[in-house]
Amino acid sequence: PEVRTTTPFSIRELPGFRGWRDMKGALGLRPVYHYREDRIRAHIQLCWLALLLIRVVENATGDTWRNLRHELDRMHLITLATSDGTVAQRSATTPGQKAILDALNLPEPPRFFDFMPTTD
Repeated sequence: PEVRTTTPFSIRELPGFRGWRDMKGALGLRPVYHYREDRIRAHIQLCWLALLLIRVVENATGDTWRNLRHELDRMHLITLATSDGTVAQRSATTPGQKAILDALNLPEPPRFFDFMPTTD
């Protein structure tokens, strides 16, 4: 069977191409090449859902995705290992992160995760 390396349409012809390009840039994604139609459609749908999520978050918070991502990127999770076991601890929530979570009606993530005592 013949393998097609292009889609039957141009992505640039889609009405949402500007949003597509904005989303790819906002997320810092590199090009992805698919050759099967089902994978192409799945990729487009996932990118569309990501763009929708970005727009919902921007509208709810009144800020840009770039600023939101920068603020949320400051939240970290580390694993602490002691002789008694390990635990994962999240960094303290900043006022900016709290404002974002409040605007999205999301609870603050738990401060501690995965308590694992050592077994002797």
